[in-house]
Amino acid sequence: MAEVFEVQIITPERIFFTGEATMLEFNTESGEIGVYPRHIPLTTILRSGIVKIHEENGEKKAALHGGFAEILGDKVTLLAEEAEWPDEIDLERAEEAKKRAEERLKNKEDSLDVLRAEMSLKRALTRINLLK
Repeated sequence: MAEVFEVQIITPERIFFTGEATMLEFNTESGEIGVYPRHIPLTTILRSGIVKIHEENGEKKAALHGGFAEILGDKVTLLAEEAEWPDEIDLERAEEAKKRAEERLKNKEDSLDVLRAEMSLKRALTRINLLK
């Protein structure tokens, strides 16, 4: 039996996931990180991307969009702005959102909120990548 640690993924709307993992992978502002049991304590900023929850009997993947991570020796808590399982994502809608964000960034009108358009593009790409 592999060593495990507790994982909680919480969004403003719900407790997205609670369980045990043998490893956890997710994106931070500094790059991708892999967490095993007894990882050094760390607090970091989450970046949009796919979280991989490695369990004893398989792996779960979900889309995470921004937030914070707190890593303690036997527990990891991800406080995400948004989290989605693959079956909660509409691929057609994500592809349309990607096209809209790319168009906005390409045309760059004076009233464009560039940061917001870039974040929309990252969310859409994360959703698409999770489903493909």
